[in-house]
Amino acid sequence: MLCEAVIFDLDGTLIDTVDDIGDAVNRVLSNKRLPTHTNSTYRSFVGDGSRRLIERALPEKYRNDEVIDACLKEYLEDYSLSYNVKSKLYLGIHHLLDTLKAKGLRLAILSNKQDAITRNCVKTFLSTWDFDVVFGQRNSVPRKPDPQGALEIAKRMSIPPSHFVYLGDTAIDMKTAVSAGMFLVGVLWGFRPLKELKDNGACAVIEEPMELLDIIYT
Repeated sequence: MLCEAVIFDLDGTLIDTVDDIGDAVNRVLSNKRLPTHTNSTYRSFVGDGSRRLIERALPEKYRNDEVIDACLKEYLEDYSLSYNVKSKLYLGIHHLLDTLKAKGLRLAILSNKQDAITRNCVKTFLSTWDFDVVFGQRNSVPRKPDPQGALEIAKRMSIPPSHFVYLGDTAIDMKTAVSAGMFLVGVLWGFRPLKELKDNGACAVIEEPMELLDIIYT
């Protein structure tokens, strides 16, 4: 296949962030004397942006705009200060990024996490590598699975969408890549199971980061 660049999702693809996300949301819930969740449960809550995360974490009877807005504000304040306590790169990501850069591929990140926090995560965990474009959730652009962010990356990098591999771990990522006309690869080390990735259009699914090279160079 002809691949000039790779777009990565962030949470569940490059960085294992679920513990810090879960801890931050649970602190918000505890402050309001609401039930908390295990951090593994948060794997099914993330992916659609912070507002949907909060909505899913709240008991159903509290899912109104006033409560969601208040909890979201508190969560973002907490998480912006605690995003780097337990989070870490997935095993093998360091080697993968080194190899892709050595082979001359260009890299970008597209996340539904708030743009400022996304950039802080990249600065903290991924500063070793040069990413052409880093986008988190911005008010001016619809969040994934709308393809606008992915297509904006392609335009900024002056590379046709069909020359991108898109790497992600959720149905949201798969739908984004399909809509953008990119070759999508699902990862099994992230937050979602194989069935979800295949059912939503994954062209290929990998268990280890370095398996991506077999797909790009075959």
